[in-house]
Amino acid sequence: MSESTALRVADLSQNAPTPFEIRPEGADLAALAEELGLNALRKLRFTGEIRASGKRDWVLEGMLGATVVQDCVVTLEPVTTRIDQKVQRQYLATYETPEGDEVEMPEDDTTEPLGSHIDPHGVMIEALSLAVPAYPRKEGQELGEAVFTAPGVAPMRDEDTKPFAALSALKDQLKNKD
Repeated sequence: MSESTALRVADLSQNAPTPFEIRPEGADLAALAEELGLNALRKLRFTGEIRASGKRDWVLEGMLGATVVQDCVVTLEPVTTRIDQKVQRQYLATYETPEGDEVEMPEDDTTEPLGSHIDPHGVMIEALSLAVPAYPRKEGQELGEAVFTAPGVAPMRDEDTKPFAALSALKDQLKNKD
């Protein structure tokens, strides 16, 4: 938790929202880009507010804006992506953590247990890491089919791994014979 941006829940006003704005620059941007495996992080801004929701719960709502540079997964050339995304977290005083060997993930992934602090900086990093494209591609680039085989052996293609497509084609051939 970043102590410089973490806000003590006990210090937050129940009657008025608490605004925040985070704009990392210079070395902080470079360190975050390295942490997230990016070539560069050109801009990053997270603004919003934290407000009470009922007697004991809190809501953080914000807007994340960032410009990230990554390698294209096809050409390895730099790809620049603009991210503009709304972010929301609900901090619940009565949050119950699912227990057991096999637990289903809850549908609502915006709820979290309420602790002593709410950290907009931590929320910003989490939201940015989820918003960064997993497989960035330059416009118009597609990953082609790679075919590998031993010499003298017919290569297996993607179509060969789709048995139902082959059965459908065989069914069509039988219909055409009638």
